[in-house]
Amino acid sequence: MSALPFQGIRVLDFTRVLAGPFCSMMLADLGADVIKIEAPLIGDETRDWGAPWVGEARERISAYFACVNRNKRSITLNLKHPTGQHIAKQLTKTSHIIIENFKIGQMAGFGLDYASLALDNPALVYCSITGFGQTGDYRQRPGYDFVIQAMTGLMAITGEKDGEPHKVGVAVADVFTALFACNAIQAALRYAEKTGIGQYIDMSLYDSQLVTLVNVASNVLVSGKDASRYGNQHANIVPYQTFKASDGDFVVAVGNDRQFGALCAVIGYPQLATDERFSTNPARLANRDALIRLLSDIFITQPVGHWVMSLLAVDVPAGEIYTVQQALHLPHTHQREMVVPMGIGDAMMLASPMHLRHTPPAVYLPPPRLGEHTEQILLDELGISSDEIANLRQRGII
Repeated sequence: MSALPFQGIRVLDFTRVLAGPFCSMMLADLGADVIKIEAPLIGDETRDWGAPWVGEARERISAYFACVNRNKRSITLNLKHPTGQHIAKQLTKTSHIIIENFKIGQMAGFGLDYASLALDNPALVYCSITGFGQTGDYRQRPGYDFVIQAMTGLMAITGEKDGEPHKVGVAVADVFTALFACNAIQAALRYAEKTGIGQYIDMSLYDSQLVTLVNVASNVLVSGKDASRYGNQHANIVPYQTFKASDGDFVVAVGNDRQFGALCAVIGYPQLATDERFSTNPARLANRDALIRLLSDIFITQPVGHWVMSLLAVDVPAGEIYTVQQALHLPHTHQREMVVPMGIGDAMMLASPMHLRHTPPAVYLPPPRLGEHTEQILLDELGISSDEIANLRQRGII
């Protein structure tokens, strides 16, 4: 493995499920030494969130677990036992970053909270990820992604206009939180490198999902009017939605008046571009229904391929609607090297989307078996003997 940006940086990952593991995996992809600390015999519960499964029956892991846990070493530690807590504390002394997603107060109960650990490691960057954050009325509530999507308004704006609220098909609150947390950690790490002073980072799924409402939230804050569901349409731009062709559906995303004029030429109705009902985006918004009826009657006459290629030829954004299976097997996906070997049998996984020219992310370790690196870490990092390790295992501490 060539030099990566975070080589020499150690991360202790006390997280489970999705947001925390995804965050730590992004750091690991860039070279950080991520040690995933898991409960003996149980581990991260997503190990059992199958099918589908990866690996042999006795040591299989779920595809869910595998997708956010590559490039990590796994150690099992019973954090409820004083000896397990002591071992964890010893590891924190040589770590640069800690990421945890326990319930509020639980890490303090283990003696592994930021205030305690910063005494011995003042440059420590410590990131807590919870559903609703460390402060506020909802701080003690459990917060899985589905709940967060509901409570931040995302479900209220997702779905057909006259239908019921829907969740997004991926746990986006978890994913966005992972991205924001990774960014915050890197900023704090940079500050610590310059000053020798670490800091505590309070990340929540709730805050992250609110921020990703972006223009929708801005519209509400500025206008005072609540947001609505638009199905596959856009609240501020027309036409920007799905249409039916003769053999299936496709999407058109017109972002300005030039693109609209080009679309009108493609469909054989250039006069629509100068029609006062449609010549500007505000006019198109005011006459949305009339315009969509006109376009729908035209698009249904030709197949998807005809419209997509014709629109792209005049720089109007348009695209086919693919299934996940189709998207993963598109030539473009493989030309971008976005599907790579997992390192377990013939299983494949998605690569990092960060295409750095000089220090590209790498896949150098497969998702670990539960406790796969326990002995190695205890022996090499802490100097614990093989006999002591056997005793720790017998006592249920590892």
